[in-house]
Amino acid sequence: MALEHNPYAAPHAAVAGQPGDDDTQEVRLFAVSGRIGRIRYLSYLTGVYLIFAVLVGGIGGGMARSGAGNADVMSMVAGVCYVGMFVLLFMLAIQRCHDFDSSGWLVLLFLVPLVNLFFGLYLLLKGGTEGYNRFGARTPPNSTLSVILACILPVLFVIGILAAIAIPAYSDYTKRAQRSQIQVPR
Repeated sequence: MALEHNPYAAPHAAVAGQPGDDDTQEVRLFAVSGRIGRIRYLSYLTGVYLIFAVLVGGIGGGMARSGAGNADVMSMVAGVCYVGMFVLLFMLAIQRCHDFDSSGWLVLLFLVPLVNLFFGLYLLLKGGTEGYNRFGARTPPNSTLSVILACILPVLFVIGILAAIAIPAYSDYTKRAQRSQIQVPR
């Protein structure tokens, strides 16, 4: 007895053009479409911050060295640089939201005070969708440079906190030492 074909059964043939679970998409830094994983997001945040800090510091140092240290010009240059940095960071955050199959409009939570801190942690801790989601295929595996840059940010954070504590304490210590040398006759 031959098996008859059921016209109501689901098709079993692979359809060309449908994304599979092993497909990956290219990472685009200057785009609001696509996805970006946690490690790559953190490494790009670190890279963008370091590039803009060096850029603004270099421009400020160059202006001070040339004697054109006009504070208004420097504040305008720094403002333009930081607007560019924030636009790029919002683009990265949109791609990060797409990674866990959420709308990019969620990044507007960065504009709400105190909520932005928790939302930033959420972006770093929330895992992405495995395989394909409505925003595309998953991103390729992280490179060694991405992992190294992602490890640098927490180190910079700790160094910044320690410097914020140590520099004022050392300044106070040197002022007290200078006052004690002046008061003691020899």
